[in-house]
Amino acid sequence: QVQLVESGGGLVQAGGSLRLSCAASGGTFQRYGMGWFRQAPGKEREFVAVIAWSGGTTYFADSVKGRFTISRDNAKNVYLQMNSLKPEDTAVYLCAADSDPPPGGFKTFRGAYEYWGQGTQVTVSS
Repeated sequence: QVQLVESGGGLVQAGGSLRLSCAASGGTFQRYGMGWFRQAPGKEREFVAVIAWSGGTTYFADSVKGRFTISRDNAKNVYLQMNSLKPEDTAVYLCAADSDPPPGGFKTFRGAYEYWGQGTQVTVSS
């Protein structure tokens, strides 16, 4: 059973930075595609970023491209570095794992991810 635990959220002023972490346990983590999603109050859960199991391929939503980066290490951790934060980035951020990613690729739709963390709140004040 795969478990994902996010940390690193908090309150930050616009223009600031935060680094989110996702610690995974169980499963064959090294073969999973790992994604970050976010959900703001009253809105649908939306894709933010993904990193392929190899770690060499990443992809970002247009809204965060150039501001966020995603990385992973061999110790079952995935990170989301968020810079130049904006009030519209305020949301609960969730880590997710895809156990069947395409070879060398990734998926961006939430239905592809079988495992989810509980989320960590990010609030950006103006």
